[in-house]
Amino acid sequence: MSKNSVINVQSINVSITQFDGNDYICLTDMAKARTDSARAADVIKNWIRTRSTLEFLGTWERIYNPDFKVVEFDHFKSEAGLPSFVLSPSKWVEKTSAIGIFSKSGRYGGTYAHKDIAFEFGSAISPEFKLYLLKEFQRLKLEENDRLKLDWNLQRTLAKVNYSIHTDAIKERLIPSILTPKETSYIYASEADLLNMSLFGITAKSWRNANPELKGNMRDHATLEQLVVLSNLESLNSVFIRQDLSAPERLRQLNEIAINQMTSLLNHSKNIHKLTTDSDPTSLS
Repeated sequence: MSKNSVINVQSINVSITQFDGNDYICLTDMAKARTDSARAADVIKNWIRTRSTLEFLGTWERIYNPDFKVVEFDHFKSEAGLPSFVLSPSKWVEKTSAIGIFSKSGRYGGTYAHKDIAFEFGSAISPEFKLYLLKEFQRLKLEENDRLKLDWNLQRTLAKVNYSIHTDAIKERLIPSILTPKETSYIYASEADLLNMSLFGITAKSWRNANPELKGNMRDHATLEQLVVLSNLESLNSVFIRQDLSAPERLRQLNEIAINQMTSLLNHSKNIHKLTTDSDPTSLS
């Protein structure tokens, strides 16, 4: 579970959290648009027990949840509309193994729902509230995308700065004296391709031949994780060069390091964005 963000919708603070890469919006906060905090849970219970809501929730779960218990869902649907029928979000999750709704305790406690479901709940609160909720949610996503682009550009710049350090090491160890600019450029290109092979498994020329429709080079189309590793490889290669390691040995070691670091980053990808999100004033820990 990641940290919460908060948006303000018609003077009501609504918390948003992420789970498995999806946005979940706090229904408890949204319910305050209709009633006070003490009765927010009742608003949610009254909404979830209706047949139209159950049909929507059941359809959503069947699409996105392979473990959804359809038999239990059919049982609830058959009772919907009866005066004696009572259903809470926790009971819904417990009986059907639903993933679209969950309860959370603590500072940002309450009932959370996947954004698809939360927007449906917003329709029950009020059409006006739902429209303002959509507007503020979209604004938040645009801000997050802008921060991600900034973070990507930061890593791209870092890779370029480290490349300057890397080329200085090449000058010291790899470039013989009295080389023409063309020959010097060729040595730089060879070292760049050593890094390309270590991380991407392909040379720059082979990548261009395979992707004639794309502009720029393979590094311009790299993922954020790849740029982080590339930055590390450039620094390490400059050290290896100063240690007089041969190109084949450096390639072997850099490839092994690239595999380990990419594996680690992909398993813990949220850490890549930590610096940017921690400095974001709209995100709360």
